[in-house]
Amino acid sequence: MDKVKESEQQFREGDWGVKYMFRGPKIDWGVISVPAGQCLGGHYHEETEETFYILEGQVTFYVNGAPHLLVAGDAVRLEPLEGHRVVNESDGPVKMVFIKCPYLPQDKFDV
Repeated sequence: MDKVKESEQQFREGDWGVKYMFRGPKIDWGVISVPAGQCLGGHYHEETEETFYILEGQVTFYVNGAPHLLVAGDAVRLEPLEGHRVVNESDGPVKMVFIKCPYLPQDKFDV
């Protein structure tokens, strides 16, 4: 068994962004925090599928350029090759969980 505490993990952007809880050997997963007015850059995966579950707030996912408004309690799964970008166009923060499977750390392509 592996155990981690979210409070002991670091966000990629300091106080927001991606925070990995586990990386491999079979999945990547963690939490994402996006303050109002911020976004996470667009990318896609060639082999990895990615699932998101919105814990708090509302956020716009752009999937292959089309906007999709997601709110707390919503979950989405993206297939490989589906380009996606996360934009917080709301007035409040967003917190969500992400899961990527299989674990392929090089399988990310910016768009």
